[in-house]
Amino acid sequence: MSHTAELIAVGTELLLGNIANTNAQTISQALSALGINVFWHTVVGDNPQRLREALDIARRRADILITTGGLGPTYDDLTKQTICAAFDQPLVLHPDILEEIRVFYESALHVPMPENNAQQAMLPQGCTVFDNPVGTAPGCAFSCNGVHVLMLPGPPHEMETMLRRCAVPYLRCLSQEVIVSRDIMTFGMGESSVDQLLHETMSHMENPTLATYAKPCEVRLRATAKAADTAQAEAMLSPVVEQVHAALGDIVYGVDVENLESVCLSLLKERHLTLATAESCTGGLVAQRITALPGASAVFRGGVVSYWTEIKAAVLGVPQEILDQYGAVSEQTARAMAQGARRITGADLAVSVTGVAGPDPDERGTPVGIVYIGLDTPTGTFCRKMDSGRRRRDRIRGLAANHAFDVLRRYLTGLPVEGIL
Repeated sequence: MSHTAELIAVGTELLLGNIANTNAQTISQALSALGINVFWHTVVGDNPQRLREALDIARRRADILITTGGLGPTYDDLTKQTICAAFDQPLVLHPDILEEIRVFYESALHVPMPENNAQQAMLPQGCTVFDNPVGTAPGCAFSCNGVHVLMLPGPPHEMETMLRRCAVPYLRCLSQEVIVSRDIMTFGMGESSVDQLLHETMSHMENPTLATYAKPCEVRLRATAKAADTAQAEAMLSPVVEQVHAALGDIVYGVDVENLESVCLSLLKERHLTLATAESCTGGLVAQRITALPGASAVFRGGVVSYWTEIKAAVLGVPQEILDQYGAVSEQTARAMAQGARRITGADLAVSVTGVAGPDPDERGTPVGIVYIGLDTPTGTFCRKMDSGRRRRDRIRGLAANHAFDVLRRYLTGLPVEGIL
């Protein structure tokens, strides 16, 4: 039997934008792995009437309702009371839960339990109790008229613990299917172009499905299959991944990988090569992104942020005649920066970035969005020119960093380096 779920997050702070609803993402990912469809996310404030209205709508269109938040001891924590009233479920005191809460306060917090915490031990009669080893608010689950209701706490660390320990095992008993996805990561082509190449294929797919998602500066394609078990779903996805590879070629930089820098790190490790960086307009972003990865110390030797032209000459050794004749933003300077970074660090490879991120052109009138990416290697020096147009400054910098990793990825895999803008 196929199940449909709706997630209802309770909390006025979510509506005000004071905190992000990360719980919804975490729960949706868990339900997807269980083969449970999530068709709706709802957020409602700490208001019993509006929560009741949301519940009345949700129970008509989903057979699994999962709420987060509103299980605490304060006056506005009314999720349990409102849900039980909506489903005509009596609330009863669970003495064993009350004792667990009391012990938590005395042993973990070393203070007596406030009396208002006793309401957290009031749970629906006959429910399945979800214990909370990292907090005081227990969760629970019950079924009524074919609808399964699960109540989870709002704090993410409490919710994630309870989801993993209690809610997932409960839900696993309800679903007989699994949903498996493969993420096909691409760089070098916009979402509309990717969609145009694959639109006919995607429009006729039902199971598996294929969809494009624009990430900052790149495009992800997600292939998703629903089947009786993981092995069957993966077998259904393999030809889809192959079809995308055939259609998009070498702009596909990986499947089920996190990002370009993680691919480059793996390639550098496999080939026992080291890397250095020389950056201007990106301000150290390339170095920051690779050093954010575990294990980067095995390959990354160091980097220079040469924002001023004088630093390009004094530290990286870019010849003054190149700077005078061609300017700081030029192919010649990018090549010299990469050569200098490789020379002073002793790295096997070095990438450089110099360009105009805006908001204004440089002193030579170079337009915003023009960036040069250099790569110096034992077999020669390469350069790619990027023209992103007048985008936001942060987007130009992020795109330039992606180009730097793409140049490196292509060199390490024997692909053409300079031909993609």
